[in-house]
Amino acid sequence: MPALNTSSLPDIIFMLLFFFMTVTSMKEVTYKVQINNPQATELTKLEKKSLVRYIYVGSPTRDLQKQYGAETRIQLDDAFAEVNEIEEYIVNERSAMREDEQGKMTVSIKADKDTRMGIIGDIKQALRRSYALKISYAATNRTSY
Repeated sequence: MPALNTSSLPDIIFMLLFFFMTVTSMKEVTYKVQINNPQATELTKLEKKSLVRYIYVGSPTRDLQKQYGAETRIQLDDAFAEVNEIEEYIVNERSAMREDEQGKMTVSIKADKDTRMGIIGDIKQALRRSYALKISYAATNRTSY
């Protein structure tokens, strides 16, 4: 029996590696809050995700509740924050963007459905003070009954 020709095996392996590297998306943020999105019927998909900055609102995950408690917290990137830190966060994020895209920045609020509107109102006021006037709310599609 002749020996098996394995000369094309490295090419196949690198082709598979390249394929998985191009189609895999990396997780951008480690969630420190639990978010159960509210349901809505009129949803619009955000077009350019690179222009979107996220604010996460919810109670800390179970493993962080011992350290931070169970009350609602705000997460900016990978850290907990207070409402008064949102303005500085938005200014820093906007300045890191290209100048022609700064006016197109959208802030998406991903809040748990049980979050009190007082916190959302405080976040909206902080966004207004930092001139981040394009706001979206994350929701899941509600199927009609």
